[in-house]
Amino acid sequence: MEPSLNVLGTRLEPCSMSPLTGFYRNGCCDTGQGDAGSHTVCVIVDAEFLALSKYLGNDLSTPRPEFRFDGLKPGDRWCLCAARFLQAAQEFGAPKVVLEATHARALDIIPLELLRAHAADAQN
Repeated sequence: MEPSLNVLGTRLEPCSMSPLTGFYRNGCCDTGQGDAGSHTVCVIVDAEFLALSKYLGNDLSTPRPEFRFDGLKPGDRWCLCAARFLQAAQEFGAPKVVLEATHARALDIIPLELLRAHAADAQN
């Protein structure tokens, strides 16, 4: 099995092990046929984004023990749905993106230029 690639064309790096993220809960923003939401964008959430996401109907900050989810807090990394990132960007509330940990399939939905504009590492 070939390694997954990130939006920069290199090996996909882990996004977060704590909190454990990813559609497959493997710490990476890997994707596959079962991932209809394309959980491919590794972001660093902030209070503004968490409030926007809750307002838009996806509460990521409230703990959900039944799903073994402690809730996110500012500074956490998370594999976000590509469409949700795009929506947040359109609402001027997109979080920072970790390009090295963002799966190349995110480019099916989000232009690389937009991801770069929100990159956590200004050198990208």
